[in-house]
Amino acid sequence: MTLSEPTAGKLDDFDARSLTLERALVLDTVRVTEQAAIAASRVAGKGDSDLVDQAGTDAMRAVLNELEIDGEIVIGEGERDEAPMLYIGERLGRGGDDAWPVDIAVDPVEGTSITARMINNAVAVIALSERGGLFQAPDTYMEKLIVGPPAKGKVDLTWPVAANLRGIALALDRDVDDLTVVILDRPRHADLIREVREAGARVKLIGDGDVIAALSAAVRGTNVHAVMGIGGAPEGVLAAAALKCLGGEIHGRFRPRNDEERRRLEEKGGSVDRVYRTEDLAPGKVIVFSATGITDGDLLRGVKFFKNGARTHSITMGYQSRVIRFTDSVHLLGDGARVTIQV
Repeated sequence: MTLSEPTAGKLDDFDARSLTLERALVLDTVRVTEQAAIAASRVAGKGDSDLVDQAGTDAMRAVLNELEIDGEIVIGEGERDEAPMLYIGERLGRGGDDAWPVDIAVDPVEGTSITARMINNAVAVIALSERGGLFQAPDTYMEKLIVGPPAKGKVDLTWPVAANLRGIALALDRDVDDLTVVILDRPRHADLIREVREAGARVKLIGDGDVIAALSAAVRGTNVHAVMGIGGAPEGVLAAAALKCLGGEIHGRFRPRNDEERRRLEEKGGSVDRVYRTEDLAPGKVIVFSATGITDGDLLRGVKFFKNGARTHSITMGYQSRVIRFTDSVHLLGDGARVTIQV
């Protein structure tokens, strides 16, 4: 992807050129998550979370550096002293005058521990935007409420759990008893789980992976209707990017665990007293999101290997291009060729 005009990297006004660029990035970003998923799958099931994370990170970085972008990691593996690659502030891509300046949020392996144990719903995830298009959330916690398009505008994080469940049920034209809510299986959620069940809804507990859970809530046919509870703030921004493309909604409230996390949040312009919504966490005019399954899950199938090849299943989307792609790809790994079937 190469830009032909000197000012092509400036996205102050959305126009036909920007739409073309977003569409091109959609096709590029799926390669990034595909290769990360394949690499992580090679070492899945071996019980080593660090090995899984390193494999996905190495592969994702390699592909990002092939792209015609001037990219900067705004959500990544941590600060530079914590992560040798895909650290916050790292510059990626070929760069140059024709490269498109983008902010990048990554999670090379969402669910390293579940990948290490070959448990469902591990994915490789990336989101890109123009500069300033993604909130630079620090590595802290965030209380979240996530719903699909029908329930957008009909819930509020400040409401009681039962009230939000009634709003979701009305939006979906069903009873609360028919709802399934995804919650991370953590001791801190004991009261939340009890409230959801007392209201009549079902609870699906997960070990990791609230980004893919957010996508599942926004895509029909997964039997997931909402995501609730406290999880990672960086994952909240990644979820917001996807939900903006899908028409769903996230409400988030930062929950720092200590004074240092609160300080870093305030340095980024964040506040513990505010409820952030989709447009706050992903304000960009151009948003591109891609996720590829590592292990089988509610929305995506995991990587399957065969002789000299692998098969991947991905979801890729762009906010302005208004296209959601599910891509079933066969990678012929022996000679670098690839056959892609879009479904």
